[in-house]
Amino acid sequence: MVTIDWTLLSQYIISGVVIGLIYSLMAMGITFIYGIMRIINWSMGEFYMIGGYLQYIIITHFLGVENWYLGVLLSMVGVFLLGMVVQGLLIKPMFQGSVERRTEYATIVTISLGVLFTNVAVIGAGPFIYSPPGYYHGTRILTLPVSGTRFVAFIGTIVLLSLFYLFLKKTWWGRAFQGAAQNRMGIQTAGIDVFRLDQIAFGIGVALAAAAGALLAPEFYLHPRCGSIATMKGFEIIVIGGLGSIPGVLCAGLLLGLIESLGAVFLNPSFRDVYGFLFLLAILAIKPTGLFEERERVA
Repeated sequence: MVTIDWTLLSQYIISGVVIGLIYSLMAMGITFIYGIMRIINWSMGEFYMIGGYLQYIIITHFLGVENWYLGVLLSMVGVFLLGMVVQGLLIKPMFQGSVERRTEYATIVTISLGVLFTNVAVIGAGPFIYSPPGYYHGTRILTLPVSGTRFVAFIGTIVLLSLFYLFLKKTWWGRAFQGAAQNRMGIQTAGIDVFRLDQIAFGIGVALAAAAGALLAPEFYLHPRCGSIATMKGFEIIVIGGLGSIPGVLCAGLLLGLIESLGAVFLNPSFRDVYGFLFLLAILAIKPTGLFEERERVA
């Protein structure tokens, strides 16, 4: 008869919830951009990487580690502005003459952008590994001892996702974004500048990715390709949850974190990433559109 250590099991469950929620922050930016513009930003991992590098520079050379939260905010602002510039120069021209998507062009542009940012990081920072000091000493979440940085990332993710939810539900801009996600031509007819919404939405999406990079900078070391794992997890989550579904992102992120964590304890920790892919394939076999199928949008 197998004896289950319930304390240990609870620790793995809590660990899965913590890392799953952090995964969701990255995926939220991807699905938000897709929900508004109907394009996939394949360079999200590079914006995650830029957020991490900005955080490292800000807290090690200017503000100090005790002001890490200001570094996160400044990193988000910097990447938000960068995202608006990128969208205005490279992506907005694809929509000239039409408010609807140009998926194939967006794919080429964003993949190329990711390659550019990676090589700029190699030139600017070299192929070296950086890590800012930890933000906080170790603590506990119920029965689980966690590193201070991961705890900060967990709390920071909850705060950012809560503010993002309130922004969407309680502000004029949030309602405009919801309208754009449902019917772009309709809100343009109502006098709303859809292209300005696209620019801001792209900036917000990449800023969320930068926040994930800044929060996790001391936990996952910084190097030019550090965003690749975050990108992989983000795309797993949006496919599992359903493209364009914000509730789907949260649900899928938590499920993915739990599957990986429990698979590591009950099966083999060496194949943690494999369990996530198997879960993805199982969901696609049962429900190809994801857990939260998006309502059809009228052009």
